[in-house]
Amino acid sequence: MKPAAAIPASQWTRAAIIAIACGALIVTLSMGVRQSFGMFMQPIGREFGIGREYFGFAIAVQNLLFGLAQPFVGAIADRYGVRRVLVAGTLVYAGGLLLAAFVLAPSGIMASLGVLVGLGLSGTTFVVVLTGVARLVRPEQRSMAFGLVTAGGSFGQFAVVPIAQALIASWGWREALLGLTGLILITIIAAAGIRRPPITAASIAADADDGGLRRALAQAAAHPHYWLLNAGFFVCGFHIAFIATHFPAYLVDQGIAASVGATALALVGLFNIAGSYLFGLWGGRYSRPRLLAALYAARALAIAIFLLVPLSAFSALAFAAVFGFLWLGTVPLTNGAVASLFGVRYLSTLYGIVFLSHQIGSFLGAWVAGRLYDTTGSYGPVWIASIALGFLAAGVSYFTRDEPAASTPSLRPAASTP
Repeated sequence: MKPAAAIPASQWTRAAIIAIACGALIVTLSMGVRQSFGMFMQPIGREFGIGREYFGFAIAVQNLLFGLAQPFVGAIADRYGVRRVLVAGTLVYAGGLLLAAFVLAPSGIMASLGVLVGLGLSGTTFVVVLTGVARLVRPEQRSMAFGLVTAGGSFGQFAVVPIAQALIASWGWREALLGLTGLILITIIAAAGIRRPPITAASIAADADDGGLRRALAQAAAHPHYWLLNAGFFVCGFHIAFIATHFPAYLVDQGIAASVGATALALVGLFNIAGSYLFGLWGGRYSRPRLLAALYAARALAIAIFLLVPLSAFSALAFAAVFGFLWLGTVPLTNGAVASLFGVRYLSTLYGIVFLSHQIGSFLGAWVAGRLYDTTGSYGPVWIASIALGFLAAGVSYFTRDEPAASTPSLRPAASTP
């Protein structure tokens, strides 16, 4: 695999730079708030007298709806524009947080954090934002641009999770949710920076000749490597939802201070700033499927080592740093692979389907872990499953290729990406 030359900063257009910056801010806020929900599990559980399965199931429903709505929201963005979807998604997201701050029964947590926030996330995160950015950069710039935007989501976790923890400790969980509502509304302002590319005669002709969304879906359905990307991304979702939702509580169970859990999630975000950027950069130079294989295998090894060494605050934070580096590096690589296979005309829709697979994994990672804990008192089986799934995803990714759909796909090890 020969590395490609780096792209000079002067070759990035002003519109692309603004879109990347605004996209990173949007993902910073939407993903940062989302990753803080694990800090609310115990205070909400104490107030309503509910077990971890119920809260975990609410977050699982959030993840599932986030994924189920994504292909449809993506299709709306492809047809009517990214900015409209971002504004609508922000209002739904903020409404869910606001409702959660005033709920009087556990069912309100399901309706607010589960249903409304899940639907709002589908319009404010990677699928929609990355499509808006992809249309404003050249193909050779996409992987790096995706990495920069994804790094924004990591910074959000680093910055927002400690803020949420501080608000909970100082004011209580209801007031903390009100503060997070205000942060999310900033997304409406940032959405103005992601505009449609100018309409040209060439783009009109391309739209007329591309066969429409139905043809794009048929191409994707017939391409086996598209489904291999779906399988790998399922595992990514399982890992992330399990760690984000249950890791702080797991540490408290083992006698580690709650502040360590908050710091661990913040470290995940901090180290993933570098991880997302570097995997995005490497994805423009090397084989994206091979990088995905290495990333998933590294996750499995990191979990295994964490379970083998004696647990302490230091080992928890070290694990968070390592896993954080691997946290969202899958996003620019997977999105870049889908764009390479099918182009960007229907990227929101096609990547939205892949993201649905991710969110089905997230649903299981959040809910099954809570279910098993409430029935067995241990997260052990979920840790073991996470290791096995990581190695399985590494094998699947190794045999994935991201050649354009016009090529005849065949199941063999990934070739180098120029």
